[in-house]
Amino acid sequence: MILAIGVALYEQVSDKKNIYIMIVAIVVFMYGMMQLSAKTPSKNQDKDEQDAE
Repeated sequence: MILAIGVALYEQVSDKKNIYIMIVAIVVFMYGMMQLSAKTPSKNQDKDEQDAE
């Protein structure tokens, strides 16, 4: 994800911008964020478990 951010920022400041590299960097970043958010527990997880009992 850090590499994708670096590539996206580099493409933003370069004189000759390549839109395809930007799209790939954004997709990789979004995929990484999706994977990261799937690992973090929800704040409401404890409430849901108590409601089930």
